[in-house]
Parts: sequence; C-alpha cells; structure tokens
Amino acid sequence: MNNTEVYILSGFLGSGKTTLLKRLLENERLVGRKTAVMMNELGKVSIDSEVAREEDVALKELLGGCICCSIQDKLEAQLQGLLVNEKPEVIYIETTGAAHPVEVLDAILSPLFAEQFTIKGIVTTVDGLRWRDRKALSPQLQQLLIEQVRHADFILINKMDELSESEQAKIIFEIQGINSAARCLLTNFSQVSMDELRKLTISFDNKTDAAFTIKALNLTTFVYQFKGPISHNGFEQFLKDLPAEIYRIKGYMKFDPLSKPYLFQYSYGMPFYMKEEMNLRLNLVFIGENIEWSKIEEKLKKLEKEFKNQKENE
Repeated sequence: MNNTEVYILSGFLGSGKTTLLKRLLENERLVGRKTAVMMNELGKVSIDSEVAREEDVALKELLGGCICCSIQDKLEAQLQGLLVNEKPEVIYIETTGAAHPVEVLDAILSPLFAEQFTIKGIVTTVDGLRWRDRKALSPQLQQLLIEQVRHADFILINKMDELSESEQAKIIFEIQGINSAARCLLTNFSQVSMDELRKLTISFDNKTDAAFTIKALNLTTFVYQFKGPISHNGFEQFLKDLPAEIYRIKGYMKFDPLSKPYLFQYSYGMPFYMKEEMNLRLNLVFIGENIEWSKIEEKLKKLEKEFKNQKENE
C-alpha cells in the first residue's frame, strides 16, 4: 500500500495560501488523484473552506484554535478518520497564518499513524509587500515570518508586480540568506508550475522496514518502531546524549513487557511520561534538523537488544 502524500501550506495571513490551494486542487482534479484537505482557522467560522467544497475532495475543518497548540487532539482524530474512511492519495493541510511550521509538523506526525504518511514538504507563501515593510510589525510577528521562511522547503514570494526590480532582488537576497536550501520563486497570485512542487524530494532509509526517514531540506523526521520494551534508565541516558537539534519526540513505549505502554513527549530538552490504559503501537516520532537518524536508530536498537538479553539471563 502506498503512503499518503502530505503537503503543508504555510504562510502569514493574506499571503496567498488559499489561492495556491485552489491551484493545487485544480491540478489534482486533472490528474485524478483522491484528495483531502484540512483547513485550520483561528475563528469559529471558516472563511476559506468554499475553495475546497467539491464532491471529490474530502474536507476537514479545524476551527477555533491553532493547529499547533489548542486543537492538536482534534487534528489527530480527523487525520485518523481521513485515513480510515477516505484513504486519500494526497492531503493538503492549510495552516492558520499564525502557525509555526515546526509545531504543525509535530501535530501531524502522530505515533498512531506517522508511518502511513510521506511528508512531501512545507510550502510557504510570502506577501512580498508585507515582507518589505515587516519592520512595522511587532517583534513577535516579524519572528513568525522569519520562522515560516526558515523551515520551508519551497517559498513563493507573491505580489511581484507591486515591487520594483531592486526590491525584488533585495527580498530574494534576504530570504535566501535565511533559508538557502529552499527553492524560492517570485510570483503573482501563487502562480507556480505544479511539476516544480511535485519535485519536492524525499528519500527513504531502506536499511530496515521498522523505520523510515524523510529528508526534507531543513526539518527532518524519523519514526522508530519498537519490537519490545527497553530499560528506563538506558532510555534516560539516551535522552541526555541527544543533540540539541532534536526539537521534538513523541510516541508510545514500554519499560516492562507485562505493563501497558507510556505516552512519551519531549520538547526543548524536557521529557514527559504518562501511563496509558491500553496497548498502542510502540512508535516514537522524532523531528530535528541536520540529524543522522541512522545513529539514533542504532542506539535504540541497542537498547532493545540489551533489555531482551537481560530478561533472557534472569
């Protein structure tokens, strides 16, 4: 069974995300792929959802909160529902303009179904005029604009016609200075070759069926699937040795073969454990930057092997 492709559409309010989504859906209709859309609005009524209201597009709306914080649980449930009921070939997730790309990626990669997704990349739209005049914004909004650019895999700078050639050159220079790896295009109304977007590349680590790696241009993710329990002390030492560039870990794991698993979450160096009441798939999802995931995989396999050998010798 092929994995479901996921595109994350990021960008500040009014930067052209919805226009881009409309173009993407028109293209999917032409090629005949089964498509789903998740739209996130901070308010209680969706403004943009009419764009996706077509008979052949499954639409899920997340209202009244940001995808990356207050409605993560709802997002997980709706994604699970899409996978089970609709079985789409591709999902487009249009985030609220206030969303941070790392948090959005974190919200999508639930350990319950992360291995069923192929994250194609984060496509960020930038309002060229707003970027030019960003110093007039609050420091927090300026930082959000920079973060949305920093973690993108593909950047569309809109409103090109309203910028002089020198302004265009300056904006490209500034944005590429923040993120030199992403493809960066000047455009109007999010006009982009669909073939270019489809080229967002990923490669899989085929050394083991139990893990896969998505090599995006900046953020990378990795899913480790446990075959059994590991030592709690050994895992704590593993966490202490992690590089600072691992931003998030979440998933389910066991420290005792006879007990129920723990929900584990790790953010900014702080671990959190919560005992679960049912047996769940033992997956750990990692998000980081410039990480050699093969080394992380190696250490976790070693922990599993050591625990198994210890139990066999008791």
